[in-house]
Amino acid sequence: MAARAEELCRERSVQFTALRREVLEAVAASERPPGAYDIAERLSKPGRRVAPVSVYRALDFLMELGLVHRIASRNAFVPCAHEHGAGENVVFLICRTCGGIDETTSPEVESSLGRTLARAGFTPAHSILEVEGDCGACRTRSQGAGRAGA
Repeated sequence: MAARAEELCRERSVQFTALRREVLEAVAASERPPGAYDIAERLSKPGRRVAPVSVYRALDFLMELGLVHRIASRNAFVPCAHEHGAGENVVFLICRTCGGIDETTSPEVESSLGRTLARAGFTPAHSILEVEGDCGACRTRSQGAGRAGA
């Protein structure tokens, strides 16, 4: 992921600073999507305190590059391993049981949303769709547990 970030920064003539790299690595290494304060705490060491505002700036930069997404309902961040097309909307699938987050795109959802927004005369700056439910693994586990208790 850092290699992709370096390449994008070279293409756009922007710096991939040490803090930006550390924030990206912290998001990618986290089991659960971390918040900015979690990342600041993780990066802080004796003699070096990383301010949450600095982490937020780095996260904003990484989001602009498409390397990180913000999960608004959790105020947390996830790495983006996909290369989405310009203007392509992302659908986040959030498991309420295990907390896992997956991302996908859907031309059908984009098309329907586009028509709905056009009818309303609304032009979005960006859109993020978050769907909360149960992932396949958790659903399978709960169905198996239900049969075991019967």
